[in-house]
Amino acid sequence: MAKHYLLYGSERYALAILRPLQDAIRARGGEAAWFFDGPGAEDLRPDEKLLTTTEEVRRWNAIAVITGSNAVPHFFPGVKVETFHGFDAGKPRHIYIRGFFDLYCTTGPNDTRAFSEIAERVGHFKVVETGWPKIDPFMKDIAGGLPPVRNPPVILYHSTFSPSWSAAETLYEEVKRLSRSGEWRWIVTFHPKMNPDTVAKFRALENDYLRFADDDNILDLFPQVDMMCSDTSSALNEFLLTHKPVVTFKNRRPGPQLIDIDQAGQFEPAICRALARPPELMQAIVAYADSIHPYRDGRSSERVLDAIDAFIASGSRNPRRKPMNLWRKLKIRRRIGYWGPA
Repeated sequence: MAKHYLLYGSERYALAILRPLQDAIRARGGEAAWFFDGPGAEDLRPDEKLLTTTEEVRRWNAIAVITGSNAVPHFFPGVKVETFHGFDAGKPRHIYIRGFFDLYCTTGPNDTRAFSEIAERVGHFKVVETGWPKIDPFMKDIAGGLPPVRNPPVILYHSTFSPSWSAAETLYEEVKRLSRSGEWRWIVTFHPKMNPDTVAKFRALENDYLRFADDDNILDLFPQVDMMCSDTSSALNEFLLTHKPVVTFKNRRPGPQLIDIDQAGQFEPAICRALARPPELMQAIVAYADSIHPYRDGRSSERVLDAIDAFIASGSRNPRRKPMNLWRKLKIRRRIGYWGPA
């Protein structure tokens, strides 16, 4: 009998994170179904199975529920597995341990070390470093080394949605000015939760040299550009895996892998430096990329499935029981509308 898995999403970006897992499940002869308690179900393809009620989920009886979210319904059958929805962007909080998961599949050494220290202390979850499934198809696309800068160069402008960290309003006039010169091409895209007024302002900048992109998966844009401009967004860490430069504005955790600026007037010179690809910057980018995601084989999904199999084979138990977590469980039951047995 085929193994059943449930892919659980609360945002549209769950599709990009979990679809490589669906491919790996199918390649092994298993079956995957999706459940959303937020946006995303409307974008499923005809060949993808959607479950819409908890009763359907319980009948599906998955061996594992896999999600990039920080919480998951405890009453769904199966081992609860988190694969994360982004890299550590340097924001005040990256690690959320809410007592829902049996297994965390980490992206690279930095997260593995941090989560393992907590697991050793609390004892109610296991940590396995697998790499990030979202990156699998992307790694296959970028195999073959760093391509030369285009003529004219293409710049990806991306900003996080948090007003505390977003530079979109600060850099708006610079992007507007530079995008009209024709010296460079621009693609602009924002986090799905970005302020609609800011989105409208940048969308209105569209011209022969600037395109506003509504792509669900920002990774699809990375092969189309030569560098990124951003602020404190986890997407810039994904972009650094291409080994291309990133200019940031007041990044919360700057380092030698970034060209970080703190004034709008520094924006244009910083872009020129990034496009020149100085050797010390390029070496720092490679070292940083290896520290957050050393796997470039596009097989992270398979490692996640292997980790699930190993956890089940070992008895599906951790040294300690998960916390009662009554308030958070009550909120999930209320949101999904299920009051039956766990």
